Order: sequence, then structure tokens, then C-alpha cells
Amino acid sequence: MNQSKKIIYSVFFLLMSLFSPAQTLKVMTYNIRLDVASDGENDWNHRKDYFSSQIQFYEPDIFGVQEARPNQVIDIATALLQYDNVGIGREGIGKGESSNVFYKKERFSVKESNTFWLSETPNEISMGWDAACNRVCTYALFKDLKTKQLFWVFNTHLDHIGEDARTKGIQLILSKIKELNTKKYPVIFMGDFNSEPNEDRIIALKKVMNDCREVSVKKPFGPSGTFNNFVHNEPVTKLIDYIFISKDSILNVKKYAVLSDSKNARYPSDHLPVYVEINFNN
Repeated sequence: MNQSKKIIYSVFFLLMSLFSPAQTLKVMTYNIRLDVASDGENDWNHRKDYFSSQIQFYEPDIFGVQEARPNQVIDIATALLQYDNVGIGREGIGKGESSNVFYKKERFSVKESNTFWLSETPNEISMGWDAACNRVCTYALFKDLKTKQLFWVFNTHLDHIGEDARTKGIQLILSKIKELNTKKYPVIFMGDFNSEPNEDRIIALKKVMNDCREVSVKKPFGPSGTFNNFVHNEPVTKLIDYIFISKDSILNVKKYAVLSDSKNARYPSDHLPVYVEINFNN
């Protein structure tokens, strides 16, 4: 091949790489509110159909839930057959609330997954530090079956009472990420952190990972907060649900939104979901 042809081929492949669309990943974190009869007209039986239709509309490739009781996990899996999921309850398999990760089973395979407890003994059912109840983190290493890209997803629900438990819970998860991610794959860390952006633990976390809200290419859309407490006629301003991504990786946040969909002046949960579109820029 002569030099001129080499230059033409080089330019061609360069242009192909510049103009070929990046692989997009749609991710959502959603505290779905546990199934409890005392919620009355806001209980799960009144919400689950609209919740499922909301997921069907946005079609996240991966979504993490929090506060999901075993029957709720079954309801979601039954209504959304295109998804499979990983995760177990905080009291053990089939017991208690969970932080399952749902994924489109035709697009991804799971190479590794597990659930650990946010405590001094993370490999056994346990309560940590000053927490009010057991807390868990569920993670998975996913492989995109088309692009062969591998990436980690960690999903958690930090304690609502224990300050120490929230801070040390994040520290434990970050140490687990470091332990597992020896090959430096991209990482997505999401969930209900029960912490607002100005709290020290979130400020510290932002030094290690990027908050999708802050690095989104397009301006964040929707309310400034995520916790609505089933109150439909007041602004939602308390932000406690997040999606973080690893720094210095191939991930690029295209869009960020807090989704405030409702039906007949009722929300599908007492939290609003956080939705992001992320590009893999190889």
C-alpha cells in the first residue's frame, strides 16, 4: 500500500470514529416505597400499575430500586418481562427490603454479582454502627452483549437515622469498589443516600466520583429534589437520591432528570426517580 492510500485509510477510520454514535446507557435509581398498608390510598396496590407503566415508558436499560419487599420485586419482574434482576433482602433471601438491580436481559449478561451488608461484618446479615436497621448494597458486573463493554453497578439505601452508619456505609462501598474493580472498568454508584448535597459525606464522595447532576452535558431537568413524601401540591426540594459515576473513565453524562410524573395528583412513590443517559465514549 503506497503512502497516499495509507493516509486516505487513516483519515477514513478517524472520521468513522468521530461520527459513529457512542453507545448510550439509560440508568435510573428509584426508591419505590415499601409495601405497607398504612399508606392507605398511596399503598403499593394503588401504585404498582402506574409505577410499571412509568418504567415501560422510559425504558431504562438498568434501574436500581430501594425499599423493595419480596412481593414488590415479584410484581415488578412479572410486569416487566424484558428485565431480569439481582439482589436479596436485607434479612436474607426472600426476606425484608432489598436494593435489587434490574437490567434488560437481552442486552446484558451478569459476570459477577453479590449483596453485602453495611456493617462491620459485611459478609453476613448484620446491622452496622448506629443504624436503625439492616442496610445492604447490591452490585453487579455487567457485559454489554453487543459492544462487549464491561461496567459495574452498585445500588444501595443508606440508613435514615444513623449519621455514622451513612458516612461509614459510603466508605465501605467505596472500599468494596476499589477491592473488586482491579481492571478499572467504569462504575455507576446509585441509590437513596438519605443525605443532602451539602452534607460532608456527599461532598467527600464527590471528590472520588462524579455526581451525574453536576456533569450532565445538558441542563438538569425536573425538580431540584427527589423526596416528595406523597405530597403533590408542594415543591419537591429535598435531594437525597443520586447516581454517581467513576471519574476519569469513558463515561459521559448526556442527560440528567428527576422525573415528577403523576396520575390523578398521585405519585407512584414517595420518592421521584433519578434518570440519566450515559454515553460510553470508547
